[in-house]
Amino acid sequence: MDVNAAVAAVAAIAGLLTGVIAMLAFRWSERDQARPTRTSLHTDAVLPPGVDTVLSVLRSSAVVLDESDSVVKASSAAYALGLVRGGKLAVEPMLQMARDTRRDGEIRQVELDLPRRGTGRGEALAVSARVAPLGSRLVLLLVEDLTEARRIEAVRRDFVANVSHELKTPVGALSLLSEAVMDAADDPEAVTRFAGRMQIEATRLTNLVQELIDLSRVQNDDPLEDAEPVRVDELVAEAIDRSRHTATTKNITMAAGGTTDLRVWGHRGQLAAALGNLVENAVNYSPAHTRVGIAARRVTAPGGDLIEIAVTDQGIGIPDKDKERIFERFYRVDPARSRATGGTGLGLAIVKHVAASHGGEVTVWSTEGQGSTFTLRLPEAAAGRDRARDRRTTGSEIANEPFTAPEVLP
Repeated sequence: MDVNAAVAAVAAIAGLLTGVIAMLAFRWSERDQARPTRTSLHTDAVLPPGVDTVLSVLRSSAVVLDESDSVVKASSAAYALGLVRGGKLAVEPMLQMARDTRRDGEIRQVELDLPRRGTGRGEALAVSARVAPLGSRLVLLLVEDLTEARRIEAVRRDFVANVSHELKTPVGALSLLSEAVMDAADDPEAVTRFAGRMQIEATRLTNLVQELIDLSRVQNDDPLEDAEPVRVDELVAEAIDRSRHTATTKNITMAAGGTTDLRVWGHRGQLAAALGNLVENAVNYSPAHTRVGIAARRVTAPGGDLIEIAVTDQGIGIPDKDKERIFERFYRVDPARSRATGGTGLGLAIVKHVAASHGGEVTVWSTEGQGSTFTLRLPEAAAGRDRARDRRTTGSEIANEPFTAPEVLP
């Protein structure tokens, strides 16, 4: 009996010990699972409170790196620029900056030119990168896209250089001609000849200054502040009258046709200047004894009808390589001919800006030796008021087929 009691006591003690050991093992397992591992520290790093919210509202591309250079947080813009690929920072100079900042805690900034992804044309993406420590283990990288800012700066520099060149040409000519007049004071024929040249250069200088003023005005003024329904027939008549003298001198016939009683919505002065520039170019670049036609029609487009005003000439035409650039400021297809006709290279730039600011566009169809057709598309007054105000469309939905106005130019 004593032996059985002893065996039972030993068994009870053994069971109790087994239970205690099992419980301790379970608790130890839970604690071990809860303890952060080296891998979890790299993949599940926690941003300091509020940082995630701040990064989400920044305009810059943001990337947060941990001590193993893994990406903890990256904005969608960072992926779009190609900065992050496969969970890693893909730009080696930026990665080296992050490592240096993590080592010494200093803030660093650099401007880089990165290859643009997907274009295949070798275009560079200009960016400014700034690296700063974020807490004790993380590094913050902010990247600003400077490409558009650099493009605008280049345009500004080119514009200033072109203006300076264009102004110096007539001013220098006037200076030389005035000296020639003084030297030829005793020669009436020479004085008359030089004075005539002075008048030509003075007219060219006046036209250049006026077009610079016009370009500045259309860029700074909102045409919709003084917008009103404008009759297309009146715009066409004014444009024809503006170039009538030059056309008569060259025996060029100007004819108007198309749909009548159309109205567009916009600033009358700017629209008149734009259409006048198109007609004036058509006359200036057409040979003698040819025709220039201006025709208008209504076309259907999503969001409201558009009015097309086409100016067609039988001139020298435009080479294919120059069609994309003719709307640039001061760009000329034939500089020598432009000087002969008094062109400044600003007329088409003004037309393009006026069309865009009115919610429309201007397109060109041209064949060398056969002529050109410039088509101005603008919102119709009846249906295009809101469309022009909000700039919701540029009329690009309409096919760019040539509108040759056969009823005007047979």
